[in-house]
Amino acid sequence: MTALYEIIDYCDARLAIDRFEDYCPNGLQVEASQKIERIVTGVTASLALIEAAVEMKADLLLVHHGYFWKNEAAPLAGMKGRRVRALYASNMSLAAYHLPLDAHEELGNNARLGALLGCSDSRPVGEELLWGGVFPAELAVDVLLARIQGCTGREPLLLPGGEHGVHRLAWCTGGAQAWVAKAADLGFDAYLTGEASESSFHIAAERGIHFIAAGHHATERYGIQALGVELENKFDIKHQFIDVFNPV
Repeated sequence: MTALYEIIDYCDARLAIDRFEDYCPNGLQVEASQKIERIVTGVTASLALIEAAVEMKADLLLVHHGYFWKNEAAPLAGMKGRRVRALYASNMSLAAYHLPLDAHEELGNNARLGALLGCSDSRPVGEELLWGGVFPAELAVDVLLARIQGCTGREPLLLPGGEHGVHRLAWCTGGAQAWVAKAADLGFDAYLTGEASESSFHIAAERGIHFIAAGHHATERYGIQALGVELENKFDIKHQFIDVFNPV
């Protein structure tokens, strides 16, 4: 058993949350249980994830997408009210780490995705959240798509940018479709993110860069799992990742 704030202080420091101006508060969002024996991690603090964590008898729910987003209605009513009531009813605290968990060079979503795809020299390129790497040999596009599907568990969407293969890949997990133009400026053969916009098709075709959308949820499952494993190894707690399906 470990004190709640010992875990939160560790995560806040490990992910350097003070460096980020984010769309939501990072760190502890709902304070309930003060003593932690079991952590459940997941992508989004939906009611379905909360209910699954209750079944696991979790004391702390640790997620990538939490609550209190900018421009979001403030009252704890409706859907958000039901979620928060469910947390308090089960005496479960909630912590969320958004951009800090995307950017972290060891535990982050981008770092983990690059490693799973087999990219070497994976690192931020031009922007902290835009990553790039190279494959030892050029991959045919269908080979890369199969590799992505093997990692994410879902079929990616390809918006082709020509007939070429992929030697240099850029990526940013989640909803970062706007950065395809930056990836093209930097000379990458393909750009991978979670979501596509209507304009993504035209940018890919006209800039000669393959655009691949592999799912917002699917590309952001890795960092929160890595953080949970690290916490289990460091503290006297148990950890379980729960993947609540989301096709987006």
